[in-house]
Amino acid sequence: MSHDRTSHLSATKGTKSPASLSALLAFDSVARHLNFARAAAELDVTPTAMSKIVRTLEAQLGVRLFNRTTRSVGLTEHGAQLLGSLAPALEQIRRSVQQVGETAASPRGLLRINTSHLAFVSLIQPHQADFLRQFPEIALEVVIDNQMVDIVAGGFDAGIRLGHAVQRDMVAVPLGAAQRTVVVAAPGYLAGHGAPAAPEDVLEHDCIRQRFGAQGRYFEWRFEQDGQRVVIEPPTRLVHTEMRCVLDAARQGLGLAFVYRQFADEYLRSGQLVPLLETCCAPAEAFCLYYPHRVQMPGKLRTFIDFMRDRNRPASA
Repeated sequence: MSHDRTSHLSATKGTKSPASLSALLAFDSVARHLNFARAAAELDVTPTAMSKIVRTLEAQLGVRLFNRTTRSVGLTEHGAQLLGSLAPALEQIRRSVQQVGETAASPRGLLRINTSHLAFVSLIQPHQADFLRQFPEIALEVVIDNQMVDIVAGGFDAGIRLGHAVQRDMVAVPLGAAQRTVVVAAPGYLAGHGAPAAPEDVLEHDCIRQRFGAQGRYFEWRFEQDGQRVVIEPPTRLVHTEMRCVLDAARQGLGLAFVYRQFADEYLRSGQLVPLLETCCAPAEAFCLYYPHRVQMPGKLRTFIDFMRDRNRPASA
């Protein structure tokens, strides 16, 4: 009969849930202070609640952890054994939590940014050397992708795109001024086809267009006429997903291209391309650095945002 009862108790113990971390922390605090009131104050609970937590833990383990009298509290043999095993583990947990907190608050760790090539060339590339010198504990990874991606699913800290392309559930920080646009063509092409005098004239020309990704939308040819914004859908002879390729095709004399002025400046200065319809081209939006809303922003991201905003202020700011 006794044997059966012992077997039943053992089986019952085996089915009990493991001790919770909060209970182990309570035990550790009482064991260090050997005083329930001081331990309760440390963990911001009442002495009654602390006593109940320890009693529940003892019941779960099936052993007494403390010898209690009205005057003192002492560890039992089992209590001392548990404290000896538990204390190093809890200290490691405290160090890990502290390190995470320090890393989150300070500018350190891997910072992953998703951006288009143009945004990289315009905003990041001129300043990345200074950024890395100023913040040696940050490792910067820049992924260039002309398609919009889900930065959360992709594991990115932030992205940089034109303002209209940023998802509405993101926090967006404008960087720099609105991007100027221009129609360009090679002198050789213009010699054979003439130059457009008005936005609607591009409909009579071969045009090179940019598409954002294999199945993405086209880069719009936006103009201003009589104070109104007008979007022209030009006839398309050639499509590229990179503005660099669009510019190169224009340099080859394959047609008109609608591009960012800053991106084409080198070729315009050298005379390889000619600017057209400059007074009619509508400016695009400014680029935005965007990221998910976070109550507690990592220090590495806050540092990057502040740095980029400072280095990419509009000229009039």
